[in-house]
Amino acid sequence: QVQLVESGGGLVQPGGSLRLSCAASGSIFSINTMDWYRQAPGKEREFVAGIWWSSGNTYYADSVKGRFAISRDNAKNTVSLQMNSLRPEDTAVYYCNAAKPSGMYWGQGTQVTVSS
Repeated sequence: QVQLVESGGGLVQPGGSLRLSCAASGSIFSINTMDWYRQAPGKEREFVAGIWWSSGNTYYADSVKGRFAISRDNAKNTVSLQMNSLRPEDTAVYYCNAAKPSGMYWGQGTQVTVSS
């Protein structure tokens, strides 16, 4: 089992920035990727950004390219999502995900609200 705890959400004005963090614990060996997803009210959960745990290679949804940056700290077993130039349409609950050969694990989510 992998436990994931997100933090860093909140209310921000359009154009502002937030940094989300995800702390992983438990059976973190053999994690392949760690990703961020989000789910807005009335919409399906969608992929936002991801990182390969071993290589650090990153990949992004087109909607956030150039605005969001994902990074990892292997020593601390954390993944962060730096979100800049936030827009109202970025409002959602953001979830951390860890993918292993044995399955996928999810955090409880953290709310991000972009509003003036």
